This record gives sequence, C-alpha cells and structure tokens, in this order.
Amino acid sequence: MTKGDIVVGLDIGTSTVRAIIGELDGLNVSIIGVGTAKSDGIRKGAIVDIDKTVTAIREAVDHAERMVGISIGAAYVGVSGNHISLQPSHGIVAVSAIDREIGDEDVERVISAARVINLSTEREIVDVVPREFTVDGLSEVTDPRGMIGVRLEVDTYVVTGSRTVLHNLLRCVERAGIEVAGTVLMPLAAAGMVLSADEKKLGVVLVDVGAGATTISIFERGTLERFAVIPVGGDSVTNDITVGLQTGTDTAEVIKCRHGVAQISLARQEEKFKVARVGHSIEKDYTAVELAYIVEPRMQEIFALVRDEVERMGYPNGLPSGYVLAGGSMLLKGSDKLAEQELGGPIRIAVPDYVGVRDPSYVGCVSMIKYVSRYYHRQTVAATAPIKRQRSGGTLQKIKGWFQDFI
Repeated sequence: MTKGDIVVGLDIGTSTVRAIIGELDGLNVSIIGVGTAKSDGIRKGAIVDIDKTVTAIREAVDHAERMVGISIGAAYVGVSGNHISLQPSHGIVAVSAIDREIGDEDVERVISAARVINLSTEREIVDVVPREFTVDGLSEVTDPRGMIGVRLEVDTYVVTGSRTVLHNLLRCVERAGIEVAGTVLMPLAAAGMVLSADEKKLGVVLVDVGAGATTISIFERGTLERFAVIPVGGDSVTNDITVGLQTGTDTAEVIKCRHGVAQISLARQEEKFKVARVGHSIEKDYTAVELAYIVEPRMQEIFALVRDEVERMGYPNGLPSGYVLAGGSMLLKGSDKLAEQELGGPIRIAVPDYVGVRDPSYVGCVSMIKYVSRYYHRQTVAATAPIKRQRSGGTLQKIKGWFQDFI
C-alpha cells in the first residue's frame, strides 16, 4: 500500500525500456518501484518493430508492478530524438484585469498565443518553453505576475516533433495496456533534476549519451536555448567490440559492461577474459588492454562530435558551467577524464540521488518523475482510476513551476 499519489514514468530507449514508479508525499518524491526490459524494437531512438517494443514495455511495467504490488493504469512518456526541434515564437495579449495587474491567467493566455504557429501536417507540438516576458516594452522579465501593465508579450521556443514518430511511440504504450497521461521532453525533465539554477543561468551543456544516440542540450539564462542529437552512442562501442573480437552483440555488451574502460591507461594487462567467437568452437583469451584499444577511440569520437556540435551551435569556447554528462555509457570507468580532455571544459557526471537508481542511465526516467511532480497536477495512476490522455495538462501548474527555476 502507498501513502501518497503515485506517478509512473516510461523511458523507452534504444537498448532498454525503463518504468519508474514514484510516490509523491507533499513536496517529497520517493522512488518505490523500478522495472527494466531489453529493447529490441528501436533503432537510433525510432521504433522499427511495434510488437517487440510493446512486449518490452509490458515486461518493464510488470517488473515495476511486482516490486510495489500495485497495478499501473497510466504513465508519462519521455520524448527525445533527432525528430525534435525548437521553433522560436512570440505571443502578445492585453492584460485582462481592470486594475492592470498581471496574473496567472494572463501568463497562460500569452503562452497559448505563442503556440499558434504555422506547422506542417507532419509536425506536432510537444511543449512550449518561455524564454522571457516583456511588459509594455520592458523586456527581460522572468516573472511578470504581480506587475502592472497593459500589454504582455512572451518569447518562446515551441518544441515540435514528428507526428509519425510520436504517434507510433504512444501507440506502443497504449497497446501495452497503459494510458498516456502526458508526454515529457526528456532534456527539460533532466535539467530540472541534475542542473542547478546557477548552471542554467550562466550556461551549461547537458549531454545524454544513450545507446543509439547522444542528445545535446544547451541551457542559458535559465532556459533551454539549443537542442541537437547526433546518431552515435553506446551501441557504437558495442558494435566495435563485436567486430574487433569477432563475437555476438549480446556477448559484446556484457564484455563492455564487465571489462570495458574509456581510457587505455586505466586498463590492466593482467585482467583477462574468454570470448566465444562467431564461427569458432574454441574461446579466445583477450586482455582488458586489448579491449580498451577498441573502446577508447569510439568514446573519443563521441566526445569530439559533441564538441563539434556545440561549436556549430555558436559556442566555440564552450559554456561557463561546462558539461554535465548522463547516460549508461558514463558507467565506463574513465569517461569523465576522457570527456574533460576532449571537450576542454569542466565535467560532471549526473547520478540520481535515490536508492536503487544511483546510475547515470536512470537520469532520464527519474527526472521525469521529478518533473511531473513539479509541473503537472497530481493524478493517481492506479488501474482503478486511469488518467485520460493529456499531452499538455496542468498548464497553470507548469507556469508556476517555470518561475520557481529563477528563484
């Protein structure tokens, strides 16, 4: 039995599907259930096999349900990938109150006005991220509530995604017997948990090195400013091991996790392991050093691509707060040191501070629970009271949460 509201997050990744159950007790969030399943139906963040993806979602949810002893009826679904883009938009409204004091309703109306953009039939709005407000010509206002004015304006980024990709993702969740309570943009959710207010104000790069792709999010002045995805991740390291050691993909993944290091200097010559090779009946011995000569070049390439992408986005000297790294690939020993060498800036690896999920690969799904608890109205997700599909619910609650980031 649980005491508080229950919220479930689904992180449907290229290599793993994760289901996280969070319990909300006032302002406190506890992680009470975790379920994982191997994902075979996704490539580079896009669904290529619906049936396999549905099976993986069911397995992850069943695992989390058994841990807690409840039935899950609805969940929030994380969204990311190279189909996501940011489109600048501007909204203007007249202040509605007779005394001209700007309230929550005015802010909600101006955000809604910014959502009205020309959008192709292949795109769909995921979220709207406010950058700054303007009150009667006074710009750079972070929180206009309580101010006196006649005209309220807002500059935003409208986050859009591929309608096809989003609908396929949500269809998989629904076919697994789970209602979609809402969609959450993963970089925004992660930023709320792993980045400090000072880091977001000064400027920081959040890098999530997933299995199929690496997501790069730049935050400045307290909000998301740039977003990009490069199609290289931890699976590229696994594929290199598969070719280099002439073994199967599953075996290569196990070897990477058990014996892999990101820097050759950290590998031990005396550490040896046997590998069953494809087409051979006899296993062959390899050393951790030989494995490191395969792993390090690919990890160097990933960080070099991140550096090049940050420069392409207009930051040739990086950002003042450096880089915050997340994702399962950061479990490789020496990843932080190698990243520091390649990126040329301060490095920090983000790890959730919750028992059972203190692992960089859980940043995405845990941050969803934190994000939902702060920006959305609370709703119980027991099977007896499923949530209706709501992709942009709790707008007013989200607005209040946005302003808290500037405090």
